[in-house]
Amino acid sequence: MAYDAVNMADWQISEAAEKNMPMPEEWMEKLGLEREEMLPMGRLAKLDFLKVIDRLKDKPDGKYIEVTAITPTPLGEGKSTTSVGLMEGLGARGKNVGGALRQPSGGPTMNVKGTAAGGGNSLLIPMTEFSLGLTGDINDIMNAHNLAMVALTSRMQHERNYNDEQLARLSQMRRLSIDPTRVEMGWIIDFCAQALRNIVIGLGGRYDGFTMQSKFGIAVGSECMAILAVAKDLADLKERLNNITVAFDKSGKPITTGDLEVGNAMAAFMRNTINPTLMCTAEYQPCMVHAGPFANIAVGQSSIIADRVGLKLFDYHVTESGFAADIGFEKFWNVKSRFSGLKPHVSVLTSTIRALKMHGGGPAVVPGKDMPEEYVKENVGMVEAGTDNMVHMINVIRKAGINPVVCINRFYTDTDEEVAVVRKAAEAAGARCAESKHWEKGGEGALEFADAVVEACEEGNDFQFLYPLEMKLRDRVDKIAKEVYGADGVSWTPEAESKAKMLENDPKYDDFATMMVKTHLSLSHDPTLKGVPKGWTLPIRDVLIYSGAKFLCPCAGAISLMPGTGSKPAFRKIDVDPATGKVSGLF
Repeated sequence: MAYDAVNMADWQISEAAEKNMPMPEEWMEKLGLEREEMLPMGRLAKLDFLKVIDRLKDKPDGKYIEVTAITPTPLGEGKSTTSVGLMEGLGARGKNVGGALRQPSGGPTMNVKGTAAGGGNSLLIPMTEFSLGLTGDINDIMNAHNLAMVALTSRMQHERNYNDEQLARLSQMRRLSIDPTRVEMGWIIDFCAQALRNIVIGLGGRYDGFTMQSKFGIAVGSECMAILAVAKDLADLKERLNNITVAFDKSGKPITTGDLEVGNAMAAFMRNTINPTLMCTAEYQPCMVHAGPFANIAVGQSSIIADRVGLKLFDYHVTESGFAADIGFEKFWNVKSRFSGLKPHVSVLTSTIRALKMHGGGPAVVPGKDMPEEYVKENVGMVEAGTDNMVHMINVIRKAGINPVVCINRFYTDTDEEVAVVRKAAEAAGARCAESKHWEKGGEGALEFADAVVEACEEGNDFQFLYPLEMKLRDRVDKIAKEVYGADGVSWTPEAESKAKMLENDPKYDDFATMMVKTHLSLSHDPTLKGVPKGWTLPIRDVLIYSGAKFLCPCAGAISLMPGTGSKPAFRKIDVDPATGKVSGLF
């Protein structure tokens, strides 16, 4: 049944759909799971992935479907909504379908973008739990990450206060000689807190810590989250958590979490995060939630573990990549798929009339302000002008050997004439195209879309990576900049180039993935440049070292690892009924 999405808030649709939501014991029967493979947590459950995969190891994998998008407006263009809508559409066609989405961050949930539960009738439920911490994975990641910073800063204090003999006698510690000007890590919190981007810590006396500059990032951008997204199992997670580079010593040698003897305790905090959480769509297709968002500053992918489980449980498994194809798909293509060894059957390119109008010269879309009328009134010319961005993203996906399915995520204000322009441009670029009204009508509104994806899954592809692992870091960045973003080339600050040369000359970084850090609001590094910018150079100012995840992260432009909260944040509308405990106002 489809709810009145135009007049009902998302939290109201979720509340209505939850009345018939299967409980963990019902999911066991529906999915054919053994009792020991389910770890109930109230209305929800985690899946013991190792037991599931071991039991089903000889079962052939299902079809692997990735969902990405064109360059979005700051409000997002509905990749999660499209992912859920596709599951519902395939469900309406009688397919055995499920998926894996990322867990939302408290940052956008309490800010201007809202949660990542989808929307309308294409909604993941229960929405309140999904939006407000779920089964605690992000909290566990925050504790693990910040424990590493506690270990680092306390060690720096003790090394300052005691000589070598005292250190050995009092604490059985050797001196690490940490360079306070080369601390790689900062602290994390799961809100958009711009006031914490640059801070000074350790003010006070000699027992109040080590005085130095420090910083906060948003929790889902933590290397601990990146490790969860790519880890194979608990043993792999533990090993990676012991290899995080937190700082360098005064001779330039990396100081790791293993050196600080904190990695094992971090793994203890994160032991439960390794298992995906089971949720479902508003039409009761199963969907796992594992790992986090923010593909502009992080890996931004649902986990390899969840995809491995889904491919065994479902005939069609839908997974989501963060932001647009230049960021989310590029990382899925060249990092996640390389790490997992899993080959996608098709990629869905989510497109909206709203975003195409923005790329076609429409006025700025400003979070927290009313949408300009150009975006709710027909303007075929503006849509047509904006299709260049969509065609560029189609070509990016085709470089991977995949022929994408363009999904027109249709809003109820869009017109047939505008939709026809998008379809014509997509098909002229060689892609399949289907409109979908999943937000308004659920699975019944996504049948054309589902049929196009099923057809594409049977087509086969020639999936291949953009670059070989043997390619050096700066050459990789140059290739990504030119062939994915459309840049003329790359410029490096002296500091970034020096760091890149150091990393290229150290063989232990040879097999590290390249994880770009760049704005999601433009193909370029400048969020104000829309469409397909021409005649520009990508500036790289730093390279972050994620040695546990095995990522090298070149940072483009002025992007911050800590977003800011806007002037009209969502938390102003969120409330809880003291009599029932029900939460309202989430979107």
